[in-house]
Formats: sequence, structure tokens, C-alpha cells
Amino acid sequence: MKKWLALLLVFALFAAACGDDDDGSSSSGGDSSSDGESVTLNILVEGGGLQLQQDIADAFEAETGHTVEFTEVPYAGVFDRLSAEAASGSASFDVATIDVIWIPTFAGFVEPLDDLFNDDVIGDLPAALVSDAQFDGNFVGMPTWANAEIIFYRLDLFEDPAEQEAFEAEYGYPLAPPTTWEEFRDMAIFFTRDTDGDGTVDFWGTDVKGGVETEWLAHVLQAGSPGVVLDGDGNIIIDNDEHVAALEYYVDLHCVDGVSPTNVLEIDWGAAQNLFYQGQTAMMRFWAHAYRLTPEDSTVDGLVGVAPMIGGPGGVAAIPGPWYNIVPSSGDNVDVAKQFVQFAYENNALGINAPLGLAARDSAYAQFADQEGFEHFDPLVETLGAPGTVGRPLVENWQEINDEVLVPLVQEALECDREPGAILADARGAIEDLS
Repeated sequence: MKKWLALLLVFALFAAACGDDDDGSSSSGGDSSSDGESVTLNILVEGGGLQLQQDIADAFEAETGHTVEFTEVPYAGVFDRLSAEAASGSASFDVATIDVIWIPTFAGFVEPLDDLFNDDVIGDLPAALVSDAQFDGNFVGMPTWANAEIIFYRLDLFEDPAEQEAFEAEYGYPLAPPTTWEEFRDMAIFFTRDTDGDGTVDFWGTDVKGGVETEWLAHVLQAGSPGVVLDGDGNIIIDNDEHVAALEYYVDLHCVDGVSPTNVLEIDWGAAQNLFYQGQTAMMRFWAHAYRLTPEDSTVDGLVGVAPMIGGPGGVAAIPGPWYNIVPSSGDNVDVAKQFVQFAYENNALGINAPLGLAARDSAYAQFADQEGFEHFDPLVETLGAPGTVGRPLVENWQEINDEVLVPLVQEALECDREPGAILADARGAIEDLS
């Protein structure tokens, strides 16, 4: 249990919130400071950013002669420290690694990075990450790593001949990792059962997370919506047909099908992870990095399979979770800072050696995809690169919309008392009031 709690803490730090040479070596090199002298770069990060960039920083120091010093703060501390510096107009940090949702807040405080985004760079990044790197016509951040939810499932159940025979007899098609809403629902219902014969369900097909909004938003994209909550022009679309269909699907898993533990309002990322690790669910929609964090003393150790995120009427889609390196314009070492950002991109694969094991470039993931222990990379890359995968709206009040509207509406819907369409109509009004 202590091991699980430690891993969940690592995830909390991450989610409170992904050289063109094959070996990941840099082709840039050299000292870009104006006087040819080495400098010390100050980089602001949270825990995940430090882990994923430490090897990159070490390689940068060895190649260039510059020094890198990280200032590690909690997730919210990154936003708070940068906000204070942006307000003062003076930056003590040369580079900062930020959550994508903060791009609009700091876009006016940073150097454009358009010269770093050539065709090769753009071609090696998922389209959603390229789109989210831009604000007001400029590239303002370089992706450092990205994540997305994929499907986790129990190999011992899905590969059991008796389970396969029983499922096909009941549903008329083979038991295999689900690819559609319908398959996911069928399999979740099939595996929800009373295993000890006491008349009470004690094993569930999946979980339904009432403590977060991301899975419902992913289903919105899978339903074929052009975006979540807002469209590309900033118009409110939270009550369009796709949002309604996605909320109905998500809620019905709990309210109609009963495929999740009943305490759905208490289930967040950590609780869902714990349910799966304890062997209480057959499937889990979860961030891909968790594949390598399965505890060795878990009931499911060695029994975890992974597949791309499921698709609805609009196909496979997910909400990406990228982080970006930005360069404050008022920093003391802008040129060297941009050199580091380019070096970090070129050596992006070095981040995969860190505990979270994430990158941003497709080619970085490809270097490891065929290696044992990295079976989740192909599903992650497929999900991140799916045409329907789109980032959250780049608006400054997104966190406010999320906390005051999205999470409460998901929780209300999961109480099973009101129609999703009516709840979403109210949500439209609440967002208009925040605008």
C-alpha cells in the first residue's frame, strides 16, 4: 500500500494539471551567447518537468559549456511565480516549463519561437501539440512532453478462453480490447459481477470518474464535436448535440449500466488508479504514463494490456496533456535559452528515461515502441495523433470554467436526477456569466 501511495503522489505532481538523429544526439551545439562566454540558465519547473529534463540539461551542459539550474516548485507555484514576474515586467527565469492551459496567460510575456518550428519539427509532433503551441499567430512554446488517456485492460481476463467463449456467446463478436463506445460498454457490463456469490457486485467493468472532467471531454471529441466547450472562434458550444451525446454516454455507464463502483463522485485519478491496481476493475481509461508505474506488488502486475483510446461516432479522440518550454522576453539570456529549448526538442527522447517516461516527438516514442516495457507507446502515439484529438480552449479563464462549471456539471449529471441536455443548457449560462 505504501508503494501505491508513493506512486499516486508522483502522479498527483504530474496531473495537478509529452536531433533528428536516431540516437537522440543534438545537431545544434555551440555557444550562442553574444560574448561567447558561458552562462547559467535558470529554469522554472514543477516535479515532472525536472524529472523529464534533467538528462537533457546534463547533456546540454556537456555540449555547450553553459550551466543549467532548475528551480522546482509545486504545480501551482509555476503559475504563481511566472504571474508575479509577468506583472513586474522582469524575469528571473530564462526558461519555464508550463502546462498548456497557461499559454494564453503568458503569451505576451515570452519570445516568439517561430524560427524553431520548421517543417521537420512540425511533422514530428502531433497536430494537436502544434496547434496548442501557437497564440495570436506566433509559436510561443515548444512541446517538451505530452500525455493522453488510453485504455488499460486486464490481460488475464481478456485472454481467458472461458471469458472469450462466454462473451462471444452473449454479444456475438469476439472479446478483444474495445475500439468503440459500444464495445467498451458491452465489455464493461460483461465484466461487472458478483465474484463471491453474496449477492453484491464486487468487481466492475470499469470506473466512472466524478471528480474530473477530462474523460467526458474526450468523449465529446469522440462524438465529433469541433472542440470542447468553445469552438475555434470562442463561441460557446457546450450544449451542442455532441456534448449532450457524450454526457449521456458517460452518465449511462453509471446511472443505467452500473459498471462502476457506486461512489462515483469520489472517484478521481488516484482512486481510479487504485481500483485497477487492487484488481477491482477490468478496464480503465487513464493517462498512458501509468503503464510503467504499475506496482510490483499489485494484483495486476504483469497482467496489464493497453490499447488506443476508444472512438465514438467521430472516431478516436482524447484531450492531450502537453507541457511547453517558454522563454520570457525579459530574461537575461534569451539567445541561450532558445538554444536550450531547441536542444531539448532535438534530444527529446532523453526524457523517456525518467520515471514518468514521456516525450513529445513521434520519433522519440518510436525509438522505444518495440522495447519490452514500452507497449503503451504505440497506443499513446495513435491517440495523440488521431484527427479528433484536440486541446482545451486556449483562453485565460479556462481553469475557472473547469472548476466552477465543468466538474460540477459532471457531478450533477452523475447524480442521475436531471437530463444531461438540461444540465448543459445551465452550463452555457454559467459560462456566459464568467465571460
